[in-house]
Amino acid sequence: MSHFTTLKTKLTDTSILVKALNTLNYDTQENVLLDNPVNHKHEQVQVEVGITRYVGFKMGVDGTLQLVAELDAWKEPITVERFIEKVTQEYARETVMETVQKQGYTVVSEQKSVENTIEIVAEKW
Repeated sequence: MSHFTTLKTKLTDTSILVKALNTLNYDTQENVLLDNPVNHKHEQVQVEVGITRYVGFKMGVDGTLQLVAELDAWKEPITVERFIEKVTQEYARETVMETVQKQGYTVVSEQKSVENTIEIVAEKW
């Protein structure tokens, strides 16, 4: 029997999550009901941010967003673990960019290394 799997994250801001997912080329829809794949009988799940019919993020009682996915219908070319890593990194980048701009800094450069680290240089006059 299949079911929706819920994985905890440390992400807390829905709007930053949407920006991160859009930057990673995922179309997002807010406040959607995830579908059951054909021949799968289980409870549907309401999520704050949906990216496919079977994958989305919902807010947990602890204030963190949780990845909700029907793993039998996972069609991404990467594993769930790698997907979470990529989303988390882009979420952190979006958070830094937003914070820097709110504090009056200007981003001078941004580089991504071969090791997948991101370096952001900002200045304030």
